[in-house]
Amino acid sequence: MKPLALPERIARILNDCRTIAVVGLSPKPHRASFDVARYMQAAGYRIIPVNPNATEVLGEKAYATLQEAAQHEKIDLVNCFRNSEDIAPVVDEAIAIGAKAVWMQLGVSHAAAAAKAEAAGLLVVQNHCLKIDHRVLLSSGLITPPAQAAGSWA
Repeated sequence: MKPLALPERIARILNDCRTIAVVGLSPKPHRASFDVARYMQAAGYRIIPVNPNATEVLGEKAYATLQEAAQHEKIDLVNCFRNSEDIAPVVDEAIAIGAKAVWMQLGVSHAAAAAKAEAAGLLVVQNHCLKIDHRVLLSSGLITPPAQAAGSWA
């Protein structure tokens, strides 16, 4: 199967992945991870915080690891707010829990981990901001809002 071009891959992820585990989600409102997760939550996506130093973020129970989170939640997308050198174990966990996709935020990339995820059938985006891409594709009509948020898009 031919890999999807980046714009199609991003649109597929945003249309199909409604539950997002955010690895490295900070409970501090001034952090980028908090801002992006809050935006996606307001857009109707379910946010699952993964941070061993937090108990709750954005009204959701925080988990220490993806494996722990996956015991309680079905995770579609793993959004990574970690340093590039820390991505490989996150990707291994994403594969192990059966996630559909891995998203590495701006400034985060790991070629070997991305290749491993793609070989396992996951869609991968590197060095992109989930919030920015969501806004662009939503305004251009290339993605649809999650059903539970349908009332807020009028």
